[in-house]
Amino acid sequence: MARLLVVHHSPTPTTRALTESVLAGARDDAVAGVEVVVRPALEASAQDVLAADGFLLGTSANFGYMSGALKHFFDTVFLQIGGALSDDGSARSAGGRQPYGLWVHGRYDTTGAVRSVQSIVSALAWKQAAPVLEIIGDLEDEHREAAHELGGTLAALLAD
Repeated sequence: MARLLVVHHSPTPTTRALTESVLAGARDDAVAGVEVVVRPALEASAQDVLAADGFLLGTSANFGYMSGALKHFFDTVFLQIGGALSDDGSARSAGGRQPYGLWVHGRYDTTGAVRSVQSIVSALAWKQAAPVLEIIGDLEDEHREAAHELGGTLAALLAD
């Protein structure tokens, strides 16, 4: 059975609601053969990543960057999971091209948070499997639906 690892930092009601919608989509009855493993960013391990076939990442945008918790996750596991940089600091081929999806919520801007996550995952050689879900401001029903779709899309890519 394929394994979808969801690593998130959901400190606010909005990011928690987005996480719940992503998980509902990933666990939709229409998608079979995928185990959804959920880890808060401060609890996710290299073993979790190495055992996964695909990833969903969620974060708030904090001061123009991803959350400190998600950054800590990447800092902790990067080298253990095959992250690699060339001598000039550019990404080398490292991982197995696993698919990933990303959702980010910010009050005013998400650009820096998205860029920072994409920079790291490129050094892991993960492949973006869906457009980044960027939400600014208050959460609307359409955002919940888009989060549900993001979760479902990643799970469907891994389904038997």
